[in-house]
Amino acid sequence: MKGFCSTGGAQRFLAAFSGISPHFRPRRHLMSAPNYRAEMTVRFAIWDQVTSVAGLPTTP
Repeated sequence: MKGFCSTGGAQRFLAAFSGISPHFRPRRHLMSAPNYRAEMTVRFAIWDQVTSVAGLPTTP
């Protein structure tokens, strides 16, 4: 279980992670390097919007 306190905790994490993981794993072998970089830039921008990370102030 590698760091999880219970099987329920592991299951909750994996249930959430299974929906997020494919977003950051495009089928790289089907893309050229420039297309992959462009696609990942778009995907990270979407992720920032969804999680509202882009609007948070940085703390010194």
